[in-house]
Amino acid sequence: MKVVIIGGGIAGLSMGISLLKKNTDVVICERHIGINAKGHAFLMHDDGLSLLQAQDGPNDPPLAAKRVKEFSLRRPNNTELKHLKLDHWHCVKRADLIYHLSSLFPADLLKKGREFSHFEYEGDKAVAAVFKNGEKESGDIFIGADGGNSKVRNELFGAVDFTPVEVREVVGIAKNEQLAALYKNTFTKFQDRTKGLAFGFIPTSNSEFVWFMQYDTSISDISNYEPEDIKAFCFELMDEFPEVVKQVLSSNDFSLSYVWDTRDFDLLPAFHKNNVALIGDAAHLSLPFTSAGTTNAIIDAQTLVENIGSFESFEDACNDYYKKRAEDIVRHINQGRELKQLFLKPNSNSDDEIPVPLIPKRNSQDTPDLNTNKPIQVVYFTDPICSTCWIVQPMLRKLKLEYDKYIHIDYCMGGLLPSWKDYNKGKINTPNDAAKHWEEVCATHDMPLDGDVWIEDPLPSSFPPSVAFKAAQMQDEEKAILFLRRIKEMVFLEKKNIIKWQHLREAAYESGLDSARLYRDSEGKAKQLFEQDLLRAQKAGVTGFPTLIFSDGKQENIVVKGLQPYEVFEEIVHRLLPAAEKDNVKNSPEKLFSFFPTMTEKEFIYLGNFSRDSASHILNDMFNSGTIEKYESKNGTIWKSTQPV
Repeated sequence: MKVVIIGGGIAGLSMGISLLKKNTDVVICERHIGINAKGHAFLMHDDGLSLLQAQDGPNDPPLAAKRVKEFSLRRPNNTELKHLKLDHWHCVKRADLIYHLSSLFPADLLKKGREFSHFEYEGDKAVAAVFKNGEKESGDIFIGADGGNSKVRNELFGAVDFTPVEVREVVGIAKNEQLAALYKNTFTKFQDRTKGLAFGFIPTSNSEFVWFMQYDTSISDISNYEPEDIKAFCFELMDEFPEVVKQVLSSNDFSLSYVWDTRDFDLLPAFHKNNVALIGDAAHLSLPFTSAGTTNAIIDAQTLVENIGSFESFEDACNDYYKKRAEDIVRHINQGRELKQLFLKPNSNSDDEIPVPLIPKRNSQDTPDLNTNKPIQVVYFTDPICSTCWIVQPMLRKLKLEYDKYIHIDYCMGGLLPSWKDYNKGKINTPNDAAKHWEEVCATHDMPLDGDVWIEDPLPSSFPPSVAFKAAQMQDEEKAILFLRRIKEMVFLEKKNIIKWQHLREAAYESGLDSARLYRDSEGKAKQLFEQDLLRAQKAGVTGFPTLIFSDGKQENIVVKGLQPYEVFEEIVHRLLPAAEKDNVKNSPEKLFSFFPTMTEKEFIYLGNFSRDSASHILNDMFNSGTIEKYESKNGTIWKSTQPV
């Protein structure tokens, strides 16, 4: 069997390399003679990058890919609207990727200077591809990987109806080491509030950026694409944008910049016809707002190659390929169109509603309903600085591990410390008393706490971090729990005063929350939500923490106060739901860290049922292998997974 690929871009080369690895006879036909240096750079998801890396041999040089860790969305006045952690994205220059893939594919099988003209047929099947230079390439299977303006697609299905070009992008590569040092690993975007105009830049290395200027063509447009005209046009549109934008533009070689018409077309009825199939932009084209094009092309190629080797007929292989890919493609097409409308009409949504152009929007059916469909509801009254709430963590985590499918926990802030002036509980009347108490709790319960925070940088109140938690809940319930855990680690082990915004901002970022929005919400609605929690605690008669109220909606509520053995929680579950069964969770170290990204040694021992010596050996082995890292405090260590949250 011989496969002829038409198009030697990313999709075509990726598929050719994969076919060679399966000992398939393959030829790639590319219309360009050399590699077009006018290419840009793009964001690639781990899904695509991992497939590329799987193609590399043990002695092949790695692809140059710059990790992108953060997304910052700002207004032209530099007000930050969003600040998010990115876990799965890299920036790759197109030319670098083409060079890399070309190095993995035999030069004699890459036929350049071949611009596709038409197929020759025997009956319904193509038997040869004919090129405008008069050359032909015969084959058994033909793959159209010739981009958004695919001539192969036109021959199979006729001309597609492209959507009108309402947004254009000017794209370039700028070299500036000083800016690269300031903005390393960050995708920075400035977006106008009143019109469709934006500027973004992403580091491609330690010395350069890819940048793009998106603009609504009804605002202004360019007709002459000479370098000086493009430069003048960019500076004119960016006149009211911050100085850093002008610095990027001043560092750019406009002879290598280009203007890109952004457009798409509806999903095709199939990605093949007889023995000719399409991959990448030839098969489907979405608007650039999703940053999905390159990753989709690579996944297409890999999917079709695997299918060719798994199905008896090419027809069945292509039908399954379409079935596997169509749903994702439709979602990306629709998402791109929605994002375009939001870009063209920026006044139509609030700052909080502006979507991140990298993360697929979850459908409502994909979002778990955290409040319903669980027979046992628990209201957990807690506080970020409550030491007993810290030492009860192993028991609550075990409850989640074993009975999570039955239990929903509603976290409610109780307001432990309004201020030291208004606090008088037992023997604790001053920060020094709190420091002494924490050291005693640590010694008694074997959970690390460092009371020195109350001496070195005492918190005047627990209200601000409680409000911040309510702000986190406004964004994402599950990430809010990670946020609460993180600020507890900061105060109990790292001696950080979590009333300070820089620490709350760091915790939000590490938990996958939008820290810019967290700040806005903490100054606004989250304060009202916290007041509602305080009123709820008062009505429930809560006087100490932790307090947990269990209910099945039928029987009388069961209240648990303070530190209790795990058996008490388990007994309540079975009283409310006699048929409840433990999840048969394999408590392997890797599994535990996938459930709980951070654990103290006591938690690891307790949840995994390890001996102390065994736990110490396992944790240190994982640390030495890079699977986890650690933070050592005066009174104990916390172990942290190195995998993304």
